[in-house]
Amino acid sequence: MKFRRIVAGVLAAAACGVMMAGCGGNTADSGTTDSSAAGGKLIMATEPGFAPYEYIDGSEVAGIDVDIANAIASELGMELEIQQMDFDGALLAVQQGKVDFAAAGISITDERKEVMDFSIEYATSKQVVVVLKDAGIINTPADIKDGTKVAVQQSTVADFYVTDDLGFEPLRYTKYIQAAEDLKNNKVDCIIMDELPAKEMVKANDTLTILDEEVFTDKYAIAFRKGNTELEDKVNKILEKLIADGKIDEFTLKHTTGDAE
Repeated sequence: MKFRRIVAGVLAAAACGVMMAGCGGNTADSGTTDSSAAGGKLIMATEPGFAPYEYIDGSEVAGIDVDIANAIASELGMELEIQQMDFDGALLAVQQGKVDFAAAGISITDERKEVMDFSIEYATSKQVVVVLKDAGIINTPADIKDGTKVAVQQSTVADFYVTDDLGFEPLRYTKYIQAAEDLKNNKVDCIIMDELPAKEMVKANDTLTILDEEVFTDKYAIAFRKGNTELEDKVNKILEKLIADGKIDEFTLKHTTGDAE
């Protein structure tokens, strides 16, 4: 529980400072664009090392979350601006009102709900275990225990799971690519991460594989500064339409197979 409480405390303190500084009550006061003004910029924070949700394609950020964000900006009559940063930085930026929203495969947790608001859920993800083929160290999630060298991305639900539920400290990384390299070089025993990014990782590294049994399931949403209900309500309506029209399924297919219906 220690790490989770520290993270929640730091984020809550940051959010408290923002609310004191931004007591005027509009997004312009906190440094973001006026989300109600058509023709303005809609600023998104993301960490582009989480394919297929966000990744670098040439010189641009692409992915499922980017397609969703572009659809939202288009519906609002705004121009999407993407700011790249570490996952921790994206969560902090949205709390501090430096961006309009964050989308980076963000899971909804009770701790995060204390310091930021969330859209409706738009994706469900399994947490899985990635291991080195034929290593034989970890064969099921039940094999993971104190003493296992578990890699996670810092401040993700996998990090919280190892720290809080399993009761020991994982090896924390800011980028999954770093964790993959350490797994291939036997510096860690496994990685716990989201299923679709895990599949992309294994596709790019033929010495790695995913265990059949999942660890747990969680859901993704878009994160907003606490109290930014105007933008949240607008985004929720757009997300509901994207889901109903099958567009998010289409975006997912596009970035996992290269095809779009």
